[in-house]
Formats: sequence, structure tokens, C-alpha cells
Amino acid sequence: MTRQIGIIDTTLRDAQQCLWTTRMTAGMMDPVAETMDRAGFDMIDFMAPVQFDVCVRYLREDPFEKARHFRKKFERTPLRGYCRSKSLTGFGLAPDDMVELWIERLAASGFRVVGTLDSLLDVDNMAVSIRHAKKVGIQSVGALVFCESPLHTDELYARTARELVERCGVDGIMIKDSGALLTPDRIRTLVPALKAVIGKVPLELHSHCNTGLAPLVYLEAVRLGVDQLHTSIAPLASGPAQPATQGTLRNLELSGFWTRLEAGCIDEVSEYLEVLADREGFPRGAPMEYDAFHYKHQMPGGMMANWRFQLQQSGLESRFEEILEEIARVREDLAWPIMVTPFSQIIAVQAMLNVVNGERYRVVPDEVKMYALGHFGKLLGPVNPQALDRIVSHGSKRIPLKPQPMEPALAGLRKAYPNMSDDERLLRYMFPADDVDKTYAAKPLKLTLPAGGPVPRLIEELAKRPVLAHFELERNGARIAVTRHAPARQIV
Repeated sequence: MTRQIGIIDTTLRDAQQCLWTTRMTAGMMDPVAETMDRAGFDMIDFMAPVQFDVCVRYLREDPFEKARHFRKKFERTPLRGYCRSKSLTGFGLAPDDMVELWIERLAASGFRVVGTLDSLLDVDNMAVSIRHAKKVGIQSVGALVFCESPLHTDELYARTARELVERCGVDGIMIKDSGALLTPDRIRTLVPALKAVIGKVPLELHSHCNTGLAPLVYLEAVRLGVDQLHTSIAPLASGPAQPATQGTLRNLELSGFWTRLEAGCIDEVSEYLEVLADREGFPRGAPMEYDAFHYKHQMPGGMMANWRFQLQQSGLESRFEEILEEIARVREDLAWPIMVTPFSQIIAVQAMLNVVNGERYRVVPDEVKMYALGHFGKLLGPVNPQALDRIVSHGSKRIPLKPQPMEPALAGLRKAYPNMSDDERLLRYMFPADDVDKTYAAKPLKLTLPAGGPVPRLIEELAKRPVLAHFELERNGARIAVTRHAPARQIV
């Protein structure tokens, strides 16, 4: 076989974000963590700001406690987190000292790799977290978010990659195809352009299956020199998620490549996920048909299901296609922003407002005006002048016409919460106080599945068998024993 390809697992992070709206609890993950650790992945892509948000606001799990627990489970495999430019959560910006605190707390909680992305490919924005990651002793990966537009050329990506290597000293470069936009033709020009400037720095590829092309793109990419692929374990694969680990392994083997993965471990996790999906009513990923319209709106896989659900809740699901058309128009107006958080949400909201109001840019969210005026970073091209005029005139007057430097916030945060850990301070900075209060009230982390989980169901089924007198289950030092006692005989 010609070459070993590394596999980075996305099952517990991006795949469940795309397919299960990030609703996997610690109790759902725990039964397969040790098996996944033995599987031979290069890394486990575990949490990004979205997972922190869902943990605090919906699952009532302390995300730092969750990370520390699974760091112990993943003894052999590095955990990976993410930093989204100079944002932590939501659409707003954070000062540099808060971004640095985020990196420090990720490292302290067991993450050994941090990927940094910026939706404008602005290296100045990315440098803060990358350099601080190296300072605290963890690896950094520079993520190049892929986009199809007149501005997003191979030359642009190569220039950005060179800067990340030479200026920031990244340990890896990642092609992050959040929108499932790569094609075999484009990967044939993009990968050589990147390999020519990054030297021996590893090159990763992360894509989604919205257009059905990702498995083909992966194979073409490894032939061209990509070192690592991001996959997820079926049934948490395909659809808007990543290519399935099982299918990718088969395709790589047939093409003369090999990996370190243990197929038996992958099958064991897959079987568990099938049972979990049935019990929780979670959908399974399935292949999707090629859709040329996807290349116009470029909605990312992780957002599509959530966005459709939100429109349904608002009574606007019937206008979904119309809003997607308007997304394409807004992107062109605004110099082709990449459809990845936060811009995917910002653009989608503006498009929805344009459609609902029947007039374009009559109502302008603050974040759209901030973007158009350069508050998020250097734009790759000029905004449409007519659109810019309406955005400036209809947007909030509180937003300055020129970006202003942000004041440090950490000292004030520590003063405001003198008796708290930096973990809790950071969560209170990122999320509403009421949500953080409820999350801390729900401690400690719950690692058991609710009634109806695999173990209770197994016991129930065994209890129905009259010939079974005694049953024991032991795992990690814990033992469950069930003994059926014969009914007492009645003496006459």
C-alpha cells in the first residue's frame, strides 16, 4: 500500500451537530468513549463553541466538566476544540484577552489541539488564538474555510496558508468545507496550490455530504497529498454530516491507502449508535442527491436542519426556498461572505427579513452593519454601494462607521466575580446568567442513560425469560446483579 492516511473523528462533535442538533448528552457518549479511544483515530473532534452553547442552554451540562471527564476516557487520542476567530459564541466579538482565556481553559480542560477559523480568512484575527495555543503548549491548526465565489481563488487560499505557516507557526492546515462545496475538479487545483506553500505541515480535509460529492473529493484529495481526513461513524454520517468512516476506510483500501483504524471498534460504536438513534428518535444520515442550487445559497450542513426547524417554529417553513434564493443575493451584495458561523446566521437572518418585509434592507441587524463596515475584519472585496447605503442608513446609529479597538475585559470580569473559577467566569461572560445558574445547579455531570437505555432494556428483556435464574453485568469496576428467586411453595 502506498501511504498511511490519518483519520480525525467528528462523530461526537460536528456529525451530531449536523444530524442530531447537538443533543448528545455525556450519558449518551460515555458508553462508547473507551472503544473510540482504542479505534486508532489521530484526534477526536470533540467540542466547539456551539457545543458549549448547547451544553449550557439546553443540556444543563458544564462543558468544561464534560471535557475533563472525556479527557480521562480518551487516554490515547488527543481531544480537539475550536476557536472561531475573535468570537466566542453568538455573533459578537470578544477582546483579545478573553480569546486567550478561552484557549487557556480549553488546554486546562484536556484539549490538546485547537483549530482556529476566520470567516474572512483574516490572519490577523486568527493569530491571537494560534499564538496563544502554542504559548500554553497545545497544537494549533489553521482552518481555511472553503467557499465558491469570484473572490475565493486558489491563490487566496495559498496566500493565507503561507501566512499561517510563516507568521503564526501553525502545526497543521485544514481545508474546512463547511458548505459541502468542493468538487473533484476544484480539489485538483486547490490541494497542489496549498501543498506548494506549506512544506511539511500536515494538510487535513473536512467536508460534508450535502451534495453527495464528499467521498469522491476525499479520494481525489489523498491522491494529491492530503494527510488526514475528517469522518464520522455511521449512522452519524452522510446527509449534511461527514462521509462515513466505514465507507471511507473501504474506499481508501481499494485505492491503495491504509489507516491505523480498528474496524472492530468502529463496528461496535456504530451498533451502539443505531440503538441510541432508535431509542431517542434521532435520524440516521443517508446519502443525498446532487443539488446544483446548493452552490448558490451555500448553507452549511450544521445549520440547515436548525434553520429549517426555526423557520417551522416561526410559521415560515413554506418560504424556505425563497429565503435561500435571497441568501444568494445578499451574499453577492456583501462581497461573498463565507457561509459559516457567524456569517451564515447573519446572512440568513438578513435574507429572511428581506423576504418577510417585502423590501430589501429595510430592517438591518446590527451584525450586518458591523460586517459591512469592517468590524469583523478586512473584507475581501467591496460591498455593493446601493446595499451599503441602505445598510448604513437603516442600521443602528450606535455602530461607529469605523471599527474601534476593544478594551480588555478579563480584569473587570475577575473583579465582578471574585470568588469564582475562570471556567465559571468565562461561561458567565459567554451565556445568560440564568442559564449558567441552572447548569451549575444541575451538577454533577450525569453519566447514566435515562430509563429505557440499553442496559435497562437488556435487563427487562432478560427478566422475561423464565429459564434465567441469575444475571451479572460488570464494566469498569461497576457490577449489576439480578437474581430471580423461585416462588415459595404453598404448604397444604
